[in-house]
Amino acid sequence: MEKEEVIKNINTRLKRIEGQVTGIEKMFNDGACCRDMLVQIAAVRAALNRVGSIILQNYAKSCVIENEDSIEELIKTLDMFLK
Repeated sequence: MEKEEVIKNINTRLKRIEGQVTGIEKMFNDGACCRDMLVQIAAVRAALNRVGSIILQNYAKSCVIENEDSIEELIKTLDMFLK
């Protein structure tokens, strides 16, 4: 994916997540069923994980040069992301 496409893809996903979070807030304030809110929270979590994955892929492809220091930095980043 081209850099501009990646940026557009991530921004689109983040706007969608923002809308989902706003929807959850509205559900909460309207006294919606807890189960329904939890389903939406799970969807937001999955969407955030996907955005993180895309950013991580982009990082690995564009920022990591094949040397030991970069590989160590990638491993630390992966470890932090997967916690």
